This record gives sequence, C-alpha cells and structure tokens, in this order.
Amino acid sequence: MQETVQKILTSNRGILAADESTNTITKRFLSLGLTSTPELNKKYREVLFSTPDLEKYISGVILFDETIRQGLGQMLNQKGILIGIKVDGGLENFNNTEEQVTKGLDGLSIRLDEYKKMGATFTKWRGVIKISDIFPTDQFLDETLGGMVKYAKLVQEKEMIPIVEPEILLDGNHTTTRCGEITGKTLKRLFELLLKEGVDLTKVILKTNMVLPGKDSGVTAAPLEVAGATLRILNLSVPKEIPGIVFLSGGQTPDQATNNLNEIVKTKGDSPWDISFSYGRALQEEAMKTWGGKDENKLNAQEVFTKRLQIVSKARMGEL
Repeated sequence: MQETVQKILTSNRGILAADESTNTITKRFLSLGLTSTPELNKKYREVLFSTPDLEKYISGVILFDETIRQGLGQMLNQKGILIGIKVDGGLENFNNTEEQVTKGLDGLSIRLDEYKKMGATFTKWRGVIKISDIFPTDQFLDETLGGMVKYAKLVQEKEMIPIVEPEILLDGNHTTTRCGEITGKTLKRLFELLLKEGVDLTKVILKTNMVLPGKDSGVTAAPLEVAGATLRILNLSVPKEIPGIVFLSGGQTPDQATNNLNEIVKTKGDSPWDISFSYGRALQEEAMKTWGGKDENKLNAQEVFTKRLQIVSKARMGEL
C-alpha cells in the first residue's frame, strides 16, 4: 500500500480522472453533438490511454465501472500506470432538501474484491458540499462524511488506497472567504471522523477543491490569491500524516486549474504534503473537442492532450 501511495505521488506526475459517470459523459458528448454509447465511450478513452508518453505525466488513472469492465486497465498497466476506480454510487437527496448525499456503501465490499482482481490498487469516493446561506448543515456534513469514512476503512481493509474527495462545489455566489470557511470546517470534521474510525492517515490521499469564489459571484481570483487562501485552510485543517493532496479542477477552465496549481506548489513553503493534481475536464476538455468522435482526429487530439499534460506536469512542480 505504501508503494502505491509513493507511485501515485511520483514527482512531476499526477492523476487523470477518467471516471465520468454514464450521465456525465452523456452530457459532455451531447455538447459535441455525439451520442454516448459504451462503444463510443471506450473508443474515446482509448484515444487518451494510448497517447504516447502518457506515463511521463500520469501516475494513475481513475476509471468508471463500465471502463474497467471493458478491459481498458490493461492498456494502462502496460505503461506502468496505476489503475484506480470510482466506487461511490452517485448522489441522492438528503432529507428532502437540496443537499445531496453520496450513496454506494451497499455491496461495496464485493465490488472492491472484483475491482482488485481487475488490477485496481486505489479507489475514489466523492462527496459534494453545496454552499448557500443555509447549507451545508451540520447534520448533512456528518451524514456525507460518515459514509466517506466507512468507505475509506473498508478500502484499507482490502489493502487498497482510498482517495477521499469532499468537493466544495464552485456553484453559487459565495465569496472566497466563505468557501475557505466551509472547506476548513469540512476537512476538520472529515479527519476527526477518520481518526475516530481508526483509518490509517498515512495510507489516505485527499482530493480536494481549491479555495475559490463562487462562479456566480462575478469575481475571478488571481492565482496568488487562490494559493494563499487554499494553503491557509489546508495548513489549519489537514494533518501532516496525510502523504499527499491532489486537487480537483471542479469547473475551472484548463488554464485556471493549471495556473492556480502552479502558484499553490510555488508558494507551499514548508507544508508537509506532496501536492499534485487529479484533473478530469481540465486535462480532457481540449482533447475531447479536437477528437469530436472522429477516428481521423485521433492523432491531433493526442497532440493537444500531450500539450496540456506537459503544462500541468510543470505546474505540479511549480515550474511554469
């Protein structure tokens, strides 16, 4: 397990989140005039996974259930890239409110055994926290983080590495200060619960949001401001035992996600964790548009993908 953690956090590499649910990839393809089918989904992911030198920039890829069952993990294994798997079951409404809690604990043990046989060495579970004047409620936070903790404990029992992802959503008109307040509160509560359950923090990776103003606030924060606000909250909220923090892009443009990561790494000072990325759309968006569902666009899409990987890899080292 320690070796898996070290490989995931390999210098200058990060995680490709290719774990879009059926619903999400359907929406993304629809925006390009494409109809998602298992066959087309597979073809698209093969474009990404067969990109030359992918392993220079990517240490692990998070897959979706459909994708790992299509055998695409083998392409990654051949490149020495670790296979991860999204294991939560999506979201459902909490107590008839707008808050949404993550489901997926039922049958998780059996699914983990299956995924492990298919070569997965790490897993991911995402919770979403909405900010408003009344959300998140304490009752909701305990419910959604409690499920995440049960998942992490079970994954470690299976000798796999859990990524815990409590995502503070970018949606809304909140300020950077409010995002920081809720991010800190969420992370502190998460780590209290993980310790209470006896989860080994040295074998957990945190996937989290950057501290940003809401996308409806009309404010765009400069990278230096994002870095300062984010590192302040992480230093107050994340135990030093956690080996690595990987950022999600969470609706930022590819350039925003890249530049903000670069600034965070540059200014992290003596913060004790490895800081990396686990990007989905921020890595894929340009390549997906270039590909557009056409075989003849494969090489162009891979070139575009490689360019983004190279830039994000430099950002992960604070070298932009």
